[in-house]
Amino acid sequence: MDENKVLQKLIEHDEQLADIKERMATKDDIREIRQVMDKAMTILERLDQERVFTVEWIRRIEGDVDKIKRQLHIA
Repeated sequence: MDENKVLQKLIEHDEQLADIKERMATKDDIREIRQVMDKAMTILERLDQERVFTVEWIRRIEGDVDKIKRQLHIA
């Protein structure tokens, strides 16, 4: 009887370990995730820089348009 309980527990533990292994991320998985995230961050940083430069460029153009309007007596 005790032998059956021991075998049952071993089977349960094997199933639990199999479940853990299935859900567990490997070092390679983590490296791949990190690489993807690094690429995404690089893209986001570039987009943010482009946004900053675009806003500044628009300000300069608006300033030029205001000067032209004043010279043409439109504004």
